[in-house]
Order: sequence, then structure tokens, then C-alpha cells
Amino acid sequence: MSDSLHTHKPEADHSHKLQPVQTHQHGSHGDSCCASKAAAPSLIKLNETPTAGARLSSFRIEAMDCPTEQTLIQNKLGKLAGVQQLEFNLINRVLGVTHDLPNTLPIIDAIKSLGMHAEPMEQDAEAPASSPVPAKKPWWPLALSGVGALAAELIHFTNAAPNWVVAVIALISILSGGLSTYKKGWIALKNLNLNINALMSIAVTGAILIGQWPEAAMVMFLFTVAELIEARSLDRARNAIGGLMQMTPEQATVQQADGSWVAQPVKNIELGARVRVRPGERIGLDGEVLSGNSTINQAPITGESLPVEKTIGDKVFAGTINQSGSLEYTVTAEASHSTLARIIHAVEQAQGARAPTQRFVDAFSKIYTPAVFILALAVAVIPPLFMDALWFDWIYRALVLLVVACPCALVISTPVTIVSGLAAAARKGILVKGGVYLEHGHKLDYLALDKTGTLTHGKPVQTDYLSLDPTADQTAPAIAAALAGRSDHPVSLAIADAAVSAVVDNQRAPLIVDNFEALAGRGVRGEINGELYHLGNHRLVEDLGLCSPALEEQLFALEKQGKSVVLLLDKSGPLALFAVADTVKASSREAIQQLHELGIKTLMLTGDNVHTAQAIAAHVGIDQAQGDLLPTDKLQAIETLYAQGHRVGMVGDGINDAPALARAEIGFAMAAAGTDTAIETADVALMDDDLRKIPAFIRLSRQTSSILKQNIALALVIKVIFLGVTFAGIATMWMAVFADMGVSLLVVFNGLRLLRK
Repeated sequence: MSDSLHTHKPEADHSHKLQPVQTHQHGSHGDSCCASKAAAPSLIKLNETPTAGARLSSFRIEAMDCPTEQTLIQNKLGKLAGVQQLEFNLINRVLGVTHDLPNTLPIIDAIKSLGMHAEPMEQDAEAPASSPVPAKKPWWPLALSGVGALAAELIHFTNAAPNWVVAVIALISILSGGLSTYKKGWIALKNLNLNINALMSIAVTGAILIGQWPEAAMVMFLFTVAELIEARSLDRARNAIGGLMQMTPEQATVQQADGSWVAQPVKNIELGARVRVRPGERIGLDGEVLSGNSTINQAPITGESLPVEKTIGDKVFAGTINQSGSLEYTVTAEASHSTLARIIHAVEQAQGARAPTQRFVDAFSKIYTPAVFILALAVAVIPPLFMDALWFDWIYRALVLLVVACPCALVISTPVTIVSGLAAAARKGILVKGGVYLEHGHKLDYLALDKTGTLTHGKPVQTDYLSLDPTADQTAPAIAAALAGRSDHPVSLAIADAAVSAVVDNQRAPLIVDNFEALAGRGVRGEINGELYHLGNHRLVEDLGLCSPALEEQLFALEKQGKSVVLLLDKSGPLALFAVADTVKASSREAIQQLHELGIKTLMLTGDNVHTAQAIAAHVGIDQAQGDLLPTDKLQAIETLYAQGHRVGMVGDGINDAPALARAEIGFAMAAAGTDTAIETADVALMDDDLRKIPAFIRLSRQTSSILKQNIALALVIKVIFLGVTFAGIATMWMAVFADMGVSLLVVFNGLRLLRK
């Protein structure tokens, strides 16, 4: 009776499976402009052959929040014998190292040589004691740098003092504001890495060598300010995700063995504990209501705008707000495994699946930066040597070129937009498992939908019962209850519930089923008191050769009404007929209408009969409907749409319909809240039953794609314009820094627009 009985197997490039979550809060850092990429966890497998004794050691590296640091660490540890695998989680500044070293000191020393401190997260016996988190940087060195740079410019412009005075003031400005840039630039150059710190260090040093002290000071000051502003701005995107964890209270009220109630830290509360939550309090842990009833604001989990009624037996989620009555619930998941914790971890992991645009920009930047450096050398050398030009002028232009051609704005344009989009989706109750899906969403032009649990509530009720064999009239409900009770499909549950009621009314004991077997897409079978019975759909009756014209007529009349018909059969023929009808969700018709307004065609794929499929499709406005489908038939329907040139998404429950979900460009799982498997396997998980979140996701995807294109175009166009101005000899170094800083901030703020409600 199941539409499909398989499990969704994610494709190879899907996100990592979810693990327990540990979130760490960090302050802002004024490191490189690439700090935007702080949300890109990635797994690096080195050439080492894995060994049986390998272990994973985790380190917190406060200075590691950018691919600049990631590249340095990867190159350094890649040369260290015994290191087999690196896992970078830049959003939390955590590095995982798989190794077979006797202790972690070589790893810590290697990272220290790069100017960074690695703090072991799990203390090894040989590891040194962890140092405290660095204090916030004082403001006065940057202020001194700014005052010095401005003073050097004014004195130089007015000739108010000798050149050596200007040089001294400029040097004080550079040393007070740019020592960290010089230090990181020198480390990068030693490791043959031409990152932004190396380029800026070369540009400032070159300006000093040709006597441009005021501009050297102003360039270093403006670059440091740009770093600080960008880091603070980008923290907003990072905190949009990390701040979710703050919605969980630190303590909850737990019942003790003697019956008393005591407040305990949420992280120490065990499974099965009984917790009380008062009106107005946030729920600390996932659980199931034991007593009381209330309304709960579940917006942090599902994005629902209206509170949800909760009573005995209902699920509650950590981070949600209890609004009215008092509740007591039993804990069903530890703090690190709560639905909210898994959502946060999923969003963090999602950023490892980089969007195509981001991968392109990353690859482009690896070629672009060395090419710019070579071009700058050519600009400095070729005109003076072969065109009799002035060395001073062209060296200066080469230095301006190094500054203006910095790829910061281009690199920054994609990750901040993707991170903002993922965070915005999470706020709406849409869990996107990777930037690749967020970017591909705008390309969909066809959406295939399962029926049960997607368009309908998935809780059908039995509407008709007809005895087909007078001799079995009294026993058929009991037999159906026994068989249907072994299945978890909604149609089976409806028959089981109705049949159980009949059994209770007649005070009959439940029957025992032996040799039970599920028949994919057809139904179930089993032996009761030595007799073989089948309980299944029209297809099963035909496969068994037990159909007749009279039965066909009865089936057709019920199926035409949009009802699912199930028959109970023994070896001689049908014994009874059960008709079940599901109810359509109120939001389904509106969701389909919104999809059509977005230009997306719709197709229903269901294992129910064709008449039921067509009746439901007509009711909600779906373009096409196909019924009587096995899981492989649904896959074939997706393949057919691909062959016609369509970009196809598939909506199911995240567990069933596996082949079609895996083959679709994006697989959407419905009602994933509290369901581990749905969150882990879907490309996009809708945390509640509202199908309208799919058009909301597509609109967000289109907006994200638009902003990505705007940012890349803006960064490239302004770079090209300033390159032309530089070759014309008009641009100055401080103008170049202003231009680079301005473009970087524009793309950051443009990407952050996605976080607006």
C-alpha cells in the first residue's frame, strides 16, 4: 500500500551526515578582508595512507577565519609526516586533524610557526595548557595610525616641515597600524603564498622605497580600517546562524527522584527526564508532552507565524516559546542532539557544499592574484627599460595596480551572500543543505510532488466498508486490523484504526500474523491461523488474478470519488473492501498557485490509483497527475522530464520516494521537524507541513542568484575601470584603497540584504 518503500540515499556530493553540535561564540577580528569565508568548512584528504591507529584531534585557532589562513595551514601540515586528513570549520574557527602522531606538539608547533595559536579542544597529556582567548584589541594604535597618516599628508602638502619629519610621522603611522599586516604578509611570502596581506605589504614597502611616505601611511591605515569594517559587517552573517543557539535556555526545571522540582543545566539533563515549563518560558530540550496543554511559538524551528496547540502526546522542540499553559514533558533528545542543534549544525555543514559561483570565483582568484603580481612587475619594468619612461612613475603605477587589483571584493561577493541566504532560509523554517541547492533553486521549472503527507495531511480515514464474502463478514475487520497494524503507511493505519474499533466493540482478541511481508507499491501479506491473506490495492488484486468485472465496477465507482480502495483477499478471492480518503491541506492549493505564478509546472506522482490522483490534482490545481506508480515508475517520470529538457525538483517525506528524490535536481522533505532521517537525507528540508515554503525557497533562490550576479559584476566592472585609470596615471594609492574598500563593503551590504525580513 505504500507509495514507495525505499530509503532516500543521498548523492555523493550531499552534505555530511549530522553529528552532535557544539557551538562556540567568538568576538570580531580585524583580520583580512577574506573573513567573509568564515563559513566554509571543508575536508582535505592528504596523500598519507590512513592507518589503523589514526586519531582525530581538534584545535581552536582564533586567527583562522579565512581561506588565507586555511591555505597556509594546509600547506604547512601537508608536509608534516603522520598527518592524514584536515577538516576546516572556519565558522567556528576549529581545525580537525586526523593523524597517527604520538602527541599533538608537532601540529601545535607547525601552526605556531605561521603566527597562529592552536588551542587543543580535548587536552592531550602532552599538550600544553590552553591559553586564554585573546583580549579585544585596543583602539589607540589604529587611532594613532590614522592621525599619523593624516598629519603626514598635511605636512607633505603644505611643506611645513622637512621630508625626514614626514618620513618619521609616516613610519610611526605604519608601525602602529600595520605591524600585523606586515607579519602576516611576511609569513605568506615565506610560504610562497601571494595573499592580500603579501600584496599590501609589497605595495606599502614599495611606496616607502620610492619616497612616497605619506601615501604608504595612508594606504596601510585605510587597509586596516577596511579590514575592521568588513570583519564587523561579516560577523552579522555569521551571528545570524550562531545566534540560533542562544534561543535555548541554559537551565530547565527537572523533577527529582523524590518528586521535587530543581533547576538544572540543560546540557546535564538526561533522556527520559520529566521537565516542567511555565508560561512565557523557552523550552530547553526536545520532548513529548506528558501533561497539560498550551500554545507554543515554534517559529525558531518551523518558521510558522502562528502558535501551535500542544497537548498530551505532542512533540515540543528546544528553543520554542511556551505561551499560555504549563506543560510537563519527557526528554526525547539530549541538548547536543535537539532539533535546533541539528538545524544549526546542518546550516554550518551546508556551507561546505559550495555553490557553483563560489567555486568559480575561488578557482578564478587562484589564477588572478599571481597574474596581477606578474602584470605589476611588467608595468614597473617594461616601460622604463624599453620605452624610455620614468622609473618612478611606472613603479608607482605598478604599486597602485597591486592595490586596486586586489581580489577581495570578488572573493567576498559569493560566500557572504550564500551564508546570508542560508540563514534567511533557516529563519523561515527552510533547512537548505548546501549553497549549491540555494543557487540551483532558481533554475527549477518543474516540480514533482508525492501526494500522501505532501499535498494531503497524510492521515486518511476509512470512509467505506463492504463485505464481499458473507462467510467472512464477521472476521474480515479483525484480519484486516492484524495485517494493517503491521504497516506504518497512513492508508494502513486508517484501516487498522477503524478495524480495531470494530474488534473492541465485539470484544475479540487481536489476531497474530506469521510470515508477514510488505509488497512494495502493492500492499502486505501474512498468515493468520495457518491461512495466507493479502491486504492491498487494485494492482495487487490484478497481480493475483482475482479481479472480476463486477469488482472492477465497484472499485471504479469509489476511485472516481478520489478514494483509495484496499481489499482483503484469501486464496479463493476478495473477502472485503475498504475505502479510505485523505484530506487535502488548506495550504496546498495556495502553494500550487504560487508555483504557477513563478512559472513552475507541477506533476503529482503517487502510488494511489489514477482516479484518486486526478481528483486530488484537480482539487488543488496541479497540471498533471500520474497514479498507480511504483518507486521505479516515479524515477522514470523524473527521467522523462529531464529528457524533455526540464530542471526538476521532487517533494516527498525525505524517507520514501528515494529514487525520485535522489535523481531530482533538488529533493524537498516535508515536515522534517524532529525527524533525524529527513533532516539528514533531504537537499532542502521543510520543517513543517506547509507546502508554501517551496515557492518561498524558490523566490529566495532567485534573489540570491540575482545578488550574486550583481556582486560579481560590480566587483569586476569597478576593477576594470580603475585598472584603466591606473594605466592612465590618474589613480593614486589611497584612491585605490578607497575603491577596493568601497566595492568590498558594497558587496557585503548587498549580500546582507537577504537577512532582512
